[in-house]
Parts: sequence; structure tokens; C-alpha cells
Amino acid sequence: MGLLALGLCIAAFANKRDDRLLLILILANVAFATQFFLLGGWVAGAISCLIVLRILLVRRFKKNWYVMASMLAATGLAALLTWQGPLDGVPLLAGLIGTYAMFMLDGIPMRVLLAFAAACWLLANHLSGSVGAMIAEALILVTNAVTIYRLYLDKAELTANQGSASR
Repeated sequence: MGLLALGLCIAAFANKRDDRLLLILILANVAFATQFFLLGGWVAGAISCLIVLRILLVRRFKKNWYVMASMLAATGLAALLTWQGPLDGVPLLAGLIGTYAMFMLDGIPMRVLLAFAAACWLLANHLSGSVGAMIAEALILVTNAVTIYRLYLDKAELTANQGSASR
């Protein structure tokens, strides 16, 4: 399941279009949730399930503080109900950061916070013993960094073109 999630995550973060990123991440998080449940990582599995819902809600309610707050509360509640120990704080942190990033940010800022969330998920996967998912998160970080750079270049080119057009 971790390897399936790996392929989907690379495809998602390689996209410069936020809508495609979110759609492919739905499938990846179904795979992640399945692998966490199989490995006994109940908090990580529950939060991965909520991420699917979060992505669906973000597509319709972007920048909506009330919906975001509801998802943050649901993430906290899911963690509380499935809590096994202090290490469960890692996927909880990833879920909270990812929720804020997806609801309130776009483009490069969103991807920067999602990179931090991916680092948390990398640690969560290490703690659960999922090598495939660890590789997936490491590649997500690399792919996300490359896409951030590509978006930066696009923005720089647009700024340069606007500057030459106004002369």
C-alpha cells in the first residue's frame, strides 16, 4: 500500500495545478490510511481518512474558516479517540498543518507547509515501520521542492514579462 501511495504522491506533487494535486492526493491517502490501519497506526490511519474528506471540502470551501475549523476539530477528535501514546502526536501535527495549508494557502506557500507536513508523515511512517511509505514521503519532499522551484520560475518569468510589457 505504501508503494501504491508513493506513485500517486509523486504524480500529485509533480502537478503545478492545485486542483490536480488535490484530486490525486485523495487516492494516495486512501492507500496511506489502509497501510496505517494494517500496521496498527490508528491515529495516522484515522487522520489519513480525514485527509480524504479534507481534500474534498477544500475543493468546495477554500478559504472558509468555519469549514477549516471543523476539520481541525475532527482531526483532534480522531486523534483523541484513537490515541495510543505520545508518538501519535506526529501524525496529529501533520494533519493539523496540512489542514491549514490546504484551506488557507495556494501555490508556493501551500506547498511549503505541505512539505513540513510531509516531513511529519515521514517520521510517522518511520515509527510505524512502513518502508514504502517512508520512501513515498521522502520523494514527496523532493518532488514538492522541484515543483516549488518550477512555480517560482513561472512567477519570475511572468514578472519579467509584465515588466517588459509596461515599458
